Amino acid sequence: MWIHIDGAKTFNGNIEDEDLIAKAAEECGMFAQDAEDELVSDRLVTCLNCRYRRWTASGFSCQNK
Repeated sequence: MWIHIDGAKTFNGNIEDEDLIAKAAEECGMFAQDAEDELVSDRLVTCLNCRYRRWTASGFSCQNK
């Protein structure tokens, strides 16, 4: 579900598969909710709403180390 590109952990799944993205956040154990104005999903625990998520041209990467 993740690949490493230039040192960044980049999501390798379907960006529209919210179930898979929520599962990734639950398995991570490091989820931290982003600022309210940065939330993009109705689900609370999902990488899409994580403060460590950074958008890329093809989806997002995780900046949590």
